[in-house]
Amino acid sequence: MSLPARISILDRANTRVGFPPSDALHLVLDRAVLAEEVGYHRFWVAEHHAVPGIAGSVPAVLMAAIAGRTHSIRVGSGGIMLPNHQPLVVAEQAATLEALHPGRIDLGLGRSLGFTQAVRQALRNGKLDAERFEDDLTELLGYLCGSASVTVRPRNASLPPVFVLATGSGIDVAARAGLAVVLGGPAVFRADQRGKIQALERYRAQFRPSRWFAEPFVLVAVNVAVGSSRDDARDLLLPEAIALARSRTTGEFAALAPVGRAQGSGLTPRELAAVQSSLATSIYGTAAEVRHQLESLAETTGADELLVTGGAFDVAGQSESDRLLAGIFSSSGHMDTESLSRAGQGLR
Repeated sequence: MSLPARISILDRANTRVGFPPSDALHLVLDRAVLAEEVGYHRFWVAEHHAVPGIAGSVPAVLMAAIAGRTHSIRVGSGGIMLPNHQPLVVAEQAATLEALHPGRIDLGLGRSLGFTQAVRQALRNGKLDAERFEDDLTELLGYLCGSASVTVRPRNASLPPVFVLATGSGIDVAARAGLAVVLGGPAVFRADQRGKIQALERYRAQFRPSRWFAEPFVLVAVNVAVGSSRDDARDLLLPEAIALARSRTTGEFAALAPVGRAQGSGLTPRELAAVQSSLATSIYGTAAEVRHQLESLAETTGADELLVTGGAFDVAGQSESDRLLAGIFSSSGHMDTESLSRAGQGLR
C-alpha cells in the first residue's frame, strides 16, 4: 500500500473560546506559512456565513491574504458556495487572484446554502437555488475560459483548476464537466463489499475529459491529527467533534473550547454518540498509526491527493500535527524534503 501522491490542508478558520474571532484569521495565515515551509501542496479556506465558531466567511479575501504571505504553495477555496454568488463575480475574483499570483490559485466550488433560513434570506437565496448549481457552474467556466458573451477581466494566460465539492449531485456534475472532485465526510469510509467507494467509481466511469482535467482527479478530505500518542491526537479532534455534536442540539456551531480528560462530561447520550461517530470517520494516532490508516484510505478511495481537515483548540498541538504529518509524506518521497528541513523545529 502507498500514500496519496500529495497532501494539502483545508482550514475553516475555527474561532476559540477566550480569544477574539480575528485571532482565528491570523492563525490561518500562520498555519499557511508553516504548511508551505514543510511542503504541503495546497492550502484552502472555506465559506461559512453567520457561524459563531467559524471566522472564514469570504474565501476570496482570505485567499488573497494567504497568497500574499506565502510564495509557492497553491491557495484555494474549499469551497466558494456558488448559489450564494453571481457566477461572473466569482470568475472575476478568481481571475484577479490568478493575475496577482499566477499558477498558484485553485477554485473549489460547492452547492450548499446558508445553514439557517435567516442566513439564506440575508444571502437572497432559497433552497431551490442549489438546483441551479450545474447551470451556474457551466456559466462560470465559460467566463473563465473566454467562451462566454462577457469577457472576464483581467485576462490571464493560465486558468485556475476547478474542483467540485461532492455534496448532493456534485460528484456527477464534476464528472460531466470534466472537473476534479473533492469527497469528504462519512462517505469516504463507506466502502462496498469490493472495498471500493461507489460514488468515486461512478465519477471515474462517467468522467468526460475537459480543458481543465484530462483524467479524473479525486481529492479526499478527512479529519487528521497526529500526536505523540493516540490519546493526544484524539484530544486535538475532540473540541470540533463536540462543537459539531452540540450544534445538532442547539442549532449553533460554537467556538472551540478546551477539552480535558473528562471528554464526555456534560454531553447528552445523543451528543456523545455524535462525537463517537465523528471520531470514527477521522484518522488520528501516532505517526506510524496514521500512516497505516492513510495507506488503507488510499487503497479504498484511489485518492490522487489528501486534503487534511479538522480544527483544533490547541494551536501548538495542531502545528505539531501538521509537521508530523508532513514528515510521514516526506519519508515516503511524496514531499519536498528540502522544504521540510528548512522548517526545522520552528513552529511559531
